[in-house]
Amino acid sequence: MASLDKTSVRTEVSRLKTDFEQLCADGKITSESKTLMMSMFLIVELILSIFLEKSTKKDNKNSSIPSSQTEKDESWLGHQGSNGKGKKETDTLAKNTRVREQVTVSTVSVCDVCAENLTDVLCIHYERRTKIDIIFEKVVKHVDAEIKQCPVCKTTIKAKFPTDMHGPLQYGEGLKAFVVNLLVCQMVALNRVQKLVNAMIGEVIAESTLLKFVLRLHQALEAWEFDAIEQLLKAPAINVDETSMRVDKLNHWLHVYSAGDITLKFLHQKRGKAAIISIDIIPRYGGTIIHDCWASYLSYLHCGHGICGSHLLRELTFIFESNDYDWAQNMKHLLQEACVKVSNSEEKRLADADLVNLHTRYRAILTRGSKELPAIPPKQCGKRGKLAKSAAHNLLERMQTHEVSVLLFAKDPHVSFTNNRAEQDLRMSKVKQKVSGCFRTEIYAQAYCRISSYLQTMANKGYNPLIAVQIALAGELEIIRGE
Repeated sequence: MASLDKTSVRTEVSRLKTDFEQLCADGKITSESKTLMMSMFLIVELILSIFLEKSTKKDNKNSSIPSSQTEKDESWLGHQGSNGKGKKETDTLAKNTRVREQVTVSTVSVCDVCAENLTDVLCIHYERRTKIDIIFEKVVKHVDAEIKQCPVCKTTIKAKFPTDMHGPLQYGEGLKAFVVNLLVCQMVALNRVQKLVNAMIGEVIAESTLLKFVLRLHQALEAWEFDAIEQLLKAPAINVDETSMRVDKLNHWLHVYSAGDITLKFLHQKRGKAAIISIDIIPRYGGTIIHDCWASYLSYLHCGHGICGSHLLRELTFIFESNDYDWAQNMKHLLQEACVKVSNSEEKRLADADLVNLHTRYRAILTRGSKELPAIPPKQCGKRGKLAKSAAHNLLERMQTHEVSVLLFAKDPHVSFTNNRAEQDLRMSKVKQKVSGCFRTEIYAQAYCRISSYLQTMANKGYNPLIAVQIALAGELEIIRGE
């Protein structure tokens, strides 16, 4: 039996339709049979356009499926070595650290060849070897307050303790920063953090106390988050995205807003407009938001909109692989070509003439694409709901409707071609969920969002997370507001 694929099926259907039309032209088919067969051919073409593309397997290259859920790609093994990524951190050490450095001279007293005494011979050069080690040191500071009795009025007077020692036992900012870094940045389980701290200082700190460190930092960053939102509202363009997060066995949504050095994450039970209104950034924002064409974002007409080009390229790849549509391949090449031109230009935008030419070619490809796609039959009377369309039809209509938003990256230098910034800011949150499963209570999930927002923002500025946490706990956030 001959093997069938999407190309051979379409070819066979086209051949049958041609033969049938020839029979109709020869007058060998009655009008009733002709009407019935034409309806059947229309249904077959609709089925092909909608369901045949399902045979093409989706992966991270032609859809939004993450690479962790696709087959392992080992092509990178042939490219060993890579340049470092990310902004270089500052060399400032945390306040609770110190460096002890000593130099020891290994002397030469006797010649290994002739046994000559070299004690009084001058050294002509040194060769140095270095060993770096870590010694965990537990620093315990006791403050004894004097208690005296006044000989005149017989009143008992007690000396005042330092302001940072408000109880019988406190833990220093360095220890708190270390714990928060393990829980939030390194995503270590709470029980393992407890055991690690016990191995370092010989004290078992209750899990509830460790969680209080997190809540303490969460409260300390409230003013910082307010200032960050105000700075974000002044940005000419922001990247927005959302992803699911499990909280107390229920599905919540993590919303991210990014621009420049600032990254802000917010937790909400909803994904759409209710969450956007509650967070209250987009309703007050007047610039351009870059997203993946989510309808809730597009409902805000007072904002400019930039559609993520990476999503479009993946969808176009899938359409071409599924149905061999030329318009999808041509559109993909057009967007990639425009992206390269914008990236190589000094102004990070196209000249007016090039922009007009880009829009002209864009519309021409979509026009040819609408002719290349099979026609969608009219909706039958009495049928409710929308008529089913293929992914190719939906993508073409979306690109026709949002032409200005799709090509905005070529006009506005502040608008990026992709929404990768927001997706990258969400990536570690998904890793956190894989490690911990879910958050038990909403307050700690909100604390994670605010703290991780702060740490990512500080990392963009070049701060080490340990130093960033100590700055916040010490109430010294004013020193970074001007940066």
